[in-house]
This record gives sequence, C-alpha cells and structure tokens, in this order.
Amino acid sequence: MAGTGQFTKKTFAFLRDLAENNNRDWFQANKVRYEEEVKGPALEFIQDFSSPLQRLSPHFRADPRASGGSLFRIHRDIRFSKDKSPYKTHTGIQFRHERRKDAHAPGFYLHLEPKGCFIGLGIWHPDGKTLKKLREGLVEDSKGWNKAVSGSVFKKGLVLSGESLVRPPRGYDPEHPLIEDLKRKDFIAVAPLSMKQVIQPEFMRDFASYCRAGKPLMAFLCRALDLPF
Repeated sequence: MAGTGQFTKKTFAFLRDLAENNNRDWFQANKVRYEEEVKGPALEFIQDFSSPLQRLSPHFRADPRASGGSLFRIHRDIRFSKDKSPYKTHTGIQFRHERRKDAHAPGFYLHLEPKGCFIGLGIWHPDGKTLKKLREGLVEDSKGWNKAVSGSVFKKGLVLSGESLVRPPRGYDPEHPLIEDLKRKDFIAVAPLSMKQVIQPEFMRDFASYCRAGKPLMAFLCRALDLPF
C-alpha cells in the first residue's frame, strides 16, 4: 500500500489560499490548481484504496467518479446558510456502505484541512429511525458494543466523538449502564492527523490501519441496522 503518496504540501497550500480567497473569480482562475493538487490526488487515493477497503469489508465502496462518488463536492450548499462563501475549505472523502447513498451512511471518512485533518468512521447525524435502531442495538447487545469500542487496538488510535443529548432519550432507563452512549446523536470514532502524516508515502497504509482498528465498531453498527458487513 505504500507508494509515492497522493497528497502533497501543494494540496494544503491550495486549501489555505482558497480560505483566503473564497470567491468564484479566484476559484475559476485557479481551477487547474484545484484539479491537479486536490481533486486529482483525492480521486487517485479513492481508486488505490479500493483493494484495502475490500479486505475490510466487501460491502463498502470506493467510488472514484469525479462527481457523485466517494469525493465530496467542493461547492457549499449556501441556500439556507448565512455564510455565502461558495466553496468548502477542506476536502472530504467517504467510503460508504453499498446500501446507503448519502453522507449519513455508515462509512470510513477522511477529512483534509490545513487547520486540522482527521479520520472518522461510523454514522454521522443519522435520521430518527436509524438512531432508534442504533440505540435498540446497544440495549440488545451491550456486550457487543463494549467489545467493539473497548479493545486495545481501538482505544490506541480512535476516540468516540460527536454530539450527544443533554438528557437521556425518552423511553430509556436513566440508570442504564450505557446511558452515556444511548445519549449519542452521532455514532462515530475519530483520530486526528497531522499534515506531515497525510503527505508521507505510507499514508494509505496508516489510513487502512485506523480503519481496521474501527472495524469492530463498523460491524456492530451494520448489525444494528440489519446491513451486511
């Protein structure tokens, strides 16, 4: 899996410049830079991660299409936002479950941003129906949940994260031993990355290692949702 490395200092230089010049005129004038320094390397990374991903699970997809695949679009949805900046100042890649099609699907995620890079895996902002099934899964298989998130390999590199309710969700025992996990609105684990890690030739190997560490969590979440893993 080690190679020449897809991402370089130029990837982050472009994103920094974009943050300082977040307008359409500047982006159009620098679109070739975006294609060569950000989008191209990201699509190459997606393509190259296809084989390691299949070894993790045959039910997740590395889709290297330029549009509609694993790479999130650079354009922001500004319809309901006070911030009218047209472009994201980060790059996001998600390897989603084959049964789900949007950002809220179970997936392995890579976030690249000059201010902070990270690996994420799990389910971010699930809808109400999905959240209910996840919580039921925790109650029905508490041992499975504890085993998934308490292993030494998991805890060495990953930390459970995301938003949580202030109070226990309705219908659940406030004294349940997993009540803090039942409060979760996101079921994700993250690992921070430095730019130095991302641009090294061995980064894909390291990314795959983090994903393997999170494999028990992903398997648990898929079971709770009746999805194959």
